Amino acid sequence: MPLSTVKSLLDDPGQHDKQTVHVAGETSGGMSIMGYGAYMLDDGTGRITIVTKENGAPRDGAKVGVEGEFRSAFTLGIRTAAVIVESSRVTQ
Repeated sequence: MPLSTVKSLLDDPGQHDKQTVHVAGETSGGMSIMGYGAYMLDDGTGRITIVTKENGAPRDGAKVGVEGEFRSAFTLGIRTAAVIVESSRVTQ
C-alpha cells in the first residue's frame, strides 16, 4: 500500500475515514501511560496525532513509518480533528 500524505488525509477526511492508511515522518510530543501512547507525526505536509494501544510512544525526533486506521472526528471551517489508530510501526 502506498504512503498517504497527512495533507491528503486532512484535506478529504470523509474519504479516508475508517480506512487503513500508511504514513511516515518525524515524531514529537509523545506520551505513554501503561503501554498506551500518543504522539504527533509530521511528514512535511502536515501533522496528525497517532494513538497506540500497545507500543507506547516513540521518542521525540524518531523517524517512523506507521500503518493504522484513520479516524476523522470533525471538520469545522478549515480545522479537521483526526487521528490514526496505530496497528504497526517501523522505526527508520
